[in-house]
Amino acid sequence: MAHYTLNVPVKYDDNGTEKTSFRRVGAVFENQRRDKDETVLSIKLDFPVGATELVAFPAKAADENDGTE
Repeated sequence: MAHYTLNVPVKYDDNGTEKTSFRRVGAVFENQRRDKDETVLSIKLDFPVGATELVAFPAKAADENDGTE
């Protein structure tokens, strides 16, 4: 079963250069349905999120995402 960290992109200005950091807000898990040969995604949020865009990255080995990818 694969899983990904779910992140919200946050744009900020660094000395006149626009950069983007990613803040972890949850996880996405891939699950195989037993009765059918299809993949289902389960999304688990760490807290309620009010965002217009979410980004999923493959999880790190220790699942330690500090939001600076």
